[in-house]
Amino acid sequence: MADEQDRRDDQRDPIRARPLGSAPVPLSVLDLATVGSGVTAAEALRTTTELARLAERRGFQRFWVAEHHSMPGVASSSPAVILAHLAAHTERIRLGSGGVMLPNHAPLVIAEQFGTLEALAPGRVDLGLGRAPGTDGATAAALRRTERLREGADDFPQQLAELTRFLDDDFPDGHRYARIHAVPGPVQGTVPGGVQSAGRPSVWLLGSSGFSARLAGMLGLPFSFAHHFSAANTVPALDLYRETFRPSAVLDKPYASIGVSAFAAEDEKEAHRQVLTGALAMIRLRTGRPGLVPSPEEAEGYEFNEIERDFINSWLANVEYGSPDQVREGLDGLIKRTGADEVMITANAHGRDARLRSYELIADAYDLPTARTEA
Repeated sequence: MADEQDRRDDQRDPIRARPLGSAPVPLSVLDLATVGSGVTAAEALRTTTELARLAERRGFQRFWVAEHHSMPGVASSSPAVILAHLAAHTERIRLGSGGVMLPNHAPLVIAEQFGTLEALAPGRVDLGLGRAPGTDGATAAALRRTERLREGADDFPQQLAELTRFLDDDFPDGHRYARIHAVPGPVQGTVPGGVQSAGRPSVWLLGSSGFSARLAGMLGLPFSFAHHFSAANTVPALDLYRETFRPSAVLDKPYASIGVSAFAAEDEKEAHRQVLTGALAMIRLRTGRPGLVPSPEEAEGYEFNEIERDFINSWLANVEYGSPDQVREGLDGLIKRTGADEVMITANAHGRDARLRSYELIADAYDLPTARTEA
């Protein structure tokens, strides 16, 4: 009975949760709906749906998808659309964006999209926000219909404040947006005959440097750091977040998650074979040749030059991969070094079966439940 009550309590808290099994912190999933060579976008999105259902069944805390654009190997350009689909195929797991790139969109549009998601999946929606474009400069200019890209990033605090007011429907009298309402949203509970849930999406800030860490701390919001592609900045950013944290109506103390690349297979050799596909895809992206995630056979047969080999070694140094025990040991060490309150695992590799199997093995390594039932 105590376990059942603990689970109900966790469900009422949109941010904090107790870890399951032998995991030291809650485990979550970040997915990019990666598209491998020989795979269609439809197949990639079906895999994302399968993965969300697996994550729910095995007791992962939340499942986020990330906004990226103009990348053939990533099918998650529209997080809100994907999340609506996932809401229809899951029941309990929290769903969210990791993240929506706020400067790419009007705050009202995001408030409407995520208000709709909250109506579809009440009490299960996270709105993770970033200030990077999630793409190259030319694509960002096309998205924003302006060449003044730096301005969007600099205005992030103001955009965030505007978005929050739309979500809460609390612009002050006299404000130019005071009579504009994000629907679905709180305004529906204020009109004659209106009934509206008191809940709204839980807002997180995402980052790979100190800017969002500081802002999240000052606003008392949960913070998620992109350790998987900015490992050198992880500890400084989390320290800054904790140092600047001010208690808020959302949190009484800091709560930080970290995104971590992790991949488990039956043995280290097979795990390396799989993660090499994502590393080669990243080389191509960084050198202006974005494409599909290559197959393991293509990655094994690729002739890396010296610079590329150095990149591979550097990239894989921040990926926790190997047997399930090796991955667990690596994640445990990272949690101790960073003091992270939650770990969000991402597995950027080619194949559906290998990716699904990796999450199963990690769940087994931490003794996560094999099936979750409604509390």
